Amino acid sequence: MSRIDERNELRQLPESEEPALAARLNVVLVEPEIALNTGSVGRTCVAAGAILWLVRPLGFHLDDRHLRRAGLDYWEHLDWRVVDRLDEVVAALGRDRLWSYSTKATYSYTDVSYGPGDALIFGPESRGLPHHWLTDRPDRAVRIPMRPEARSLNLANAVAVAVFEATRQLGGIGS
Repeated sequence: MSRIDERNELRQLPESEEPALAARLNVVLVEPEIALNTGSVGRTCVAAGAILWLVRPLGFHLDDRHLRRAGLDYWEHLDWRVVDRLDEVVAALGRDRLWSYSTKATYSYTDVSYGPGDALIFGPESRGLPHHWLTDRPDRAVRIPMRPEARSLNLANAVAVAVFEATRQLGGIGS
């Protein structure tokens, strides 16, 4: 989780202060490269009550002004974690809770059933999730349908589409 401290710096809260992960939607960005996208995703997570996970390496510093600008004053309300490997997310949430988003997936993101505590996983902006990750559990890989002229959506837009579909299925935004 994060909060703005007395020096107005973004900081991650210790795990002991974290709410139960089992009931909240999780968004996982694997090796995000662009601070503005990550800031926008953070803002979406606040709006939906989701927890944001960032998997290193990051293509920016967490105190990046672009990250803060995109997140505006929402960052003080964002619950987030930074981990070194995707395996840490798997250990915390379980592999069966993870939905991997990829343009290469077969299933539409609207054709699956999301549950409390599920995680929506997105790869780096320039290359997406690794092939081996997607082929390990093709039943947990989903795509956002789009016209063939569009290679992909912007990461922040894709996350927003996915988060609010999962939120809709879960009965809306909790307080």
